[in-house]
Amino acid sequence: AGPQDRKTAGPQDRKTARLQDRTTFMSFPFFFLLLPFVFYLNKMKPSIPKGTRDFSPEEMMKRESIFETIKKVFRYYGYQPIETPAMENLSTLLGKYGEEGDKLLFRILNSGDFLSGLSDEELLGREVNKLSSSMCERGLRYDLTVPFARYVVQHRDDIVFPFKRYQIQPVWRADRPQKGRYREFTQCDADVIGSDSLLNEYELIRIIDDIFRDLGIAIVIKINNRKILSGIAEIIGESGRITDITVAIDKLEKIGIDAVNEELKDKGVSSEAIGRLQPILKLKGSTEEKLSELETTLSASEAGLKGIEEMRKLFSYIASTPLTAMTELDLTLARGLNYYTGAIIEVKARDASFGSICGGGRYDNLTGVFGLEGVSGVGVSFGADRIYDVMTQLNLFSASDVVQTKVMIVNFGEYEAGYALKIRSSLIENGISAEVYPDAAKLKKQMSYADSRRIPYIILAGDEEIKGSMVTLKTMSTGEQKLMSVDEVVDLLLKV
Repeated sequence: AGPQDRKTAGPQDRKTARLQDRTTFMSFPFFFLLLPFVFYLNKMKPSIPKGTRDFSPEEMMKRESIFETIKKVFRYYGYQPIETPAMENLSTLLGKYGEEGDKLLFRILNSGDFLSGLSDEELLGREVNKLSSSMCERGLRYDLTVPFARYVVQHRDDIVFPFKRYQIQPVWRADRPQKGRYREFTQCDADVIGSDSLLNEYELIRIIDDIFRDLGIAIVIKINNRKILSGIAEIIGESGRITDITVAIDKLEKIGIDAVNEELKDKGVSSEAIGRLQPILKLKGSTEEKLSELETTLSASEAGLKGIEEMRKLFSYIASTPLTAMTELDLTLARGLNYYTGAIIEVKARDASFGSICGGGRYDNLTGVFGLEGVSGVGVSFGADRIYDVMTQLNLFSASDVVQTKVMIVNFGEYEAGYALKIRSSLIENGISAEVYPDAAKLKKQMSYADSRRIPYIILAGDEEIKGSMVTLKTMSTGEQKLMSVDEVVDLLLKV
């Protein structure tokens, strides 16, 4: 109804018209009036950077179970823990991971006036590499191996060689976040430095097998040798492009042979060399059959023949005491890192598609760039975040992995709380995790809390229990309740 119509309309008609006006006002124009406020609220909502994650208590307990399994096996084999800073000097990091790796380094702006010393012309020139080197002297560590090599050189007078260390810390890479790939993630490394024996490679393979067996993950361990890759590059006439070749063929499983060949062509590898490479990439058969075929193909390459010899010896060690895991000679395995010089190792889950969950290899020259020549090393790195994702997908975490408190003691009030605290002390002294509910809330609320926390046992100690120096133990899974002494409770819980 228009304005004139409203004047002559009856009370009910005027009410209907007012409702129509209000609906019209709220439906379209008012929504746009609210938009800035909605955007403001979204902007104010806290968030974390892409490629990083928060971990809930339950997730952390699962992660801790992974770390504890890994640490336990590392220690069985005599490895010692160290830690290094989250950030390193860029001079330590640059040039160790290849051109692609250098691009993924997180660089830290110098404190204070980081633009001091730069002219207006340099700033307007926007030469990223030059500006970055002037404004940034430090970066977040990309992995744990290069910082370890720096550590060895810096502390060489305090180290007994061969030095076996493990290190579990986060690393950072400016990669594109996607499934199984994060910008911040935790690595669990084990390295031996100061020995070139292939027994070290074999020991690390046994460590890999033990850890994944204990975690319940079926794996395949893929093995190659950088010397074989160097021999291949030499034989096809492209020794100077070993890095381009290894970076490309390392992507074979992910992007396919045609895309790899196209990348090699784009990198300047000749069509003739690409053609010679194809039969090698397509080699099939057992490990010995592949090595025998390679021995003929690489007969003119000293480096290639040395790599074949090393592989034969390593696989003979593996055959002497069979592993739970599958092992495979994979001639396309390169891992794309410039510092590998011998064996290359990569681990994949057989029942889940998450890419590599562990990898490593031999690096003979890494400490040399820091002034310590002639020190050989070999190591492997476990990707804890991907291992977590694999175990989650395959439902491999047990109920015990997420239970921290075994017993909760109900709080009936101030008087009963004193008795409850004595009970908790007895439980903890006997190695049983226990907590007292902090408030004398309703029983239903306390039981709901225990159920949400997945606490398997409840102790109730009211007036009657206190008079008899007893407690009532309730099993949450069955609802069964039993009157017992504290000593009987301890004996029972130590057995379950």
